[in-house]
Formats: sequence, C-alpha cells, structure tokens
Amino acid sequence: MQRWRGYTATPGWGRSVVTIGVFDGVHRGHQEIIGHAVKRARDLGVQSIVVTFDPHPAEVVRPGSHPAVLTGPGRKAELIEQLGADVLCVLPFTAEFSRLSAEAFVHDVLVENLHAALVVIGENFRFGHRAAGDVALLSRLGRTFGFAVEPAPLVSGDDTVFSSTYIRACVAAGDIMAAATALGRPHRLEGVVVRGDGRGREIGFPTANLMSGAYAAVPADGVYAGWLVRRRPRPSRADRGQTGAVRSSDHADSSLIDGGDRGGGRRMGAAISIGTNPTFSGQERRVEAYVLDFDGDLYGERVAIDFVARLREMRKYDDIEPLVAQIHEDVAQTRQLLGW
Repeated sequence: MQRWRGYTATPGWGRSVVTIGVFDGVHRGHQEIIGHAVKRARDLGVQSIVVTFDPHPAEVVRPGSHPAVLTGPGRKAELIEQLGADVLCVLPFTAEFSRLSAEAFVHDVLVENLHAALVVIGENFRFGHRAAGDVALLSRLGRTFGFAVEPAPLVSGDDTVFSSTYIRACVAAGDIMAAATALGRPHRLEGVVVRGDGRGREIGFPTANLMSGAYAAVPADGVYAGWLVRRRPRPSRADRGQTGAVRSSDHADSSLIDGGDRGGGRRMGAAISIGTNPTFSGQERRVEAYVLDFDGDLYGERVAIDFVARLREMRKYDDIEPLVAQIHEDVAQTRQLLGW
C-alpha cells in the first residue's frame, strides 16, 4: 500500500475509487465501507484510495475537544492496508482546510487530484465547511463532475450502530468485550515501556509500565486479561521512497493479529492493571502489564496491549498480603481465559 500525506503530491495514476472518513478504530462499519471501495476498484480495474485526516478534525474545529483515539496513525494504516487498499492519503486538517466549502473540497480533492470515478462513503457522511455537504450534495456534484457515488449502510449489532463514539464509550466504561464486538478485534493500546516504582518486582509480579499517547483511549480503571505484543522496529529512513511512499517492507505484520512469532510481533499473555495503585496511595494513573512466564527487559520498547476481558474493578487493600493473594487469583484467571 502506498502512503501519502496531502493530496497535491499524488502521482498521475488515472481514475480511482475513493472513500473518505476519519476512520478512527477502523471498526466493522469502516471495514464494510473500505472493503466495498476496494472491491469496486478491482471491478473497475483502478486504484482504491482511502482518504483520512490528521489531526482529528474536532480538535481543529473545536480546540480542546479532541476525542480519545482508538487507533493512532500507524495502527490505522496497518488496518487499512490489511483491508486491501492500494493507497492511503492522509490530509493535514488545518484551520484553512476546515474552511474549504463542500463544493471546493469535491473539486480540489476528489476531481482535480484524486481523479475519482466512484466515491464510496457511509450514509451519514458529512463534509466541507460546517459539515454542509452530505450524500445528496455529493451525488449532485458527482453528476456534474463525472463520478458516481455509492453510500454504504451503517453496520449494527443488537440494534446498536457501530461507531467510533460508541466504541469510545464502551472502552471508557471498561466494557471491552462490547468494544471488541464493534471493532471486530480486541481494543488495542500502544505505547513505550517506561520505568515505574519497582513495587511489582518487590512483591513478585514485575510489570511493564506503558506510556501511551496523550489522547489514547485507555479503558476504565480495573484489572484485565489480555495480550502484550512486542512490535518489530519501524523501518529506517533508507527503507522509504523520497516521495514519502512507504515501500512494501513496511507492511503490517500478520503476527500482530494472530499471535505468531514472525517478524518480531510476538504475543504474550498478560494480566493488566489500570489505575492509581490505591493500596500504595498512588496519584498517577498507570497502565501496568504483568507478562506471564516472561523474564526479560522491555524498557524502551514500543509495545501494544490487546484487551480481552475485564476481570474486576480496582480495589484498595489494607495490607500487602491480601493484594498479593488477589494478584495470584488475577493471574490464574488470566491464564484460564487466554488458554496460556
């Protein structure tokens, strides 16, 4: 998959099938839209282009309202690539760009630069300044400029429409099983392992302390069973083309999904604690993973945590002994749930 930042540097690849959205989470609804665009592009023998934005438009339109992020830029690109897209085009969402009218967006982005033959979007898609554009306007403009529009229906389960907003609410409430149902996979949190207070090692359960991004969607306080995934190193600058397209060596590693050990994407069972360590009167909210049957050093590594199940709420204990006993129970339950 080629990756581009901005739309004016795109090569002359002829006509294309384009789909547009923030696609945070790349959830089942997004997968339906992107998958349909990829299929239609193959039917027509043209490129499939996924257009998304960075940063999140909400932060530019309403500063301070940045929502929790379900998938960072790198993870989003991996997931979109796995869906078979030919090109990922990331548009820098600036204040100037936010003032672009719906008509100007269509002309400048879709027609003049991406040469859209077909645009596939969700049926609730909005675009342009003050979100003035909708599917009806896009269809009218398509007839003017010579491209077709195919809206994709929303995907739902048990009368709940799957959306990024819904999934964020599930994660914030600790309902990671509902989040996984909507995502089509476990919710993932990524970050760098940093040094903590060392208390885990003192009581026999050393943990990897995860420092995630400022807007990362961290689940509610509690104890969880999940997987810690060791990521392989990012490609060096020498592996990238001068235009900014990433070469095939940067493809997503399937082992990050299926738990294999190819390409350094090793998946290991983990009992995960999220909270302030109330037994020790902690003040800082932390994400700490006790990796089962692991005796090594993860400091400085970029890892991912996939959340499988919530075991219990966060509790404060009067002494160390009952805390250690509870951790033993948490680990045993984690092993059972993961089959580890």
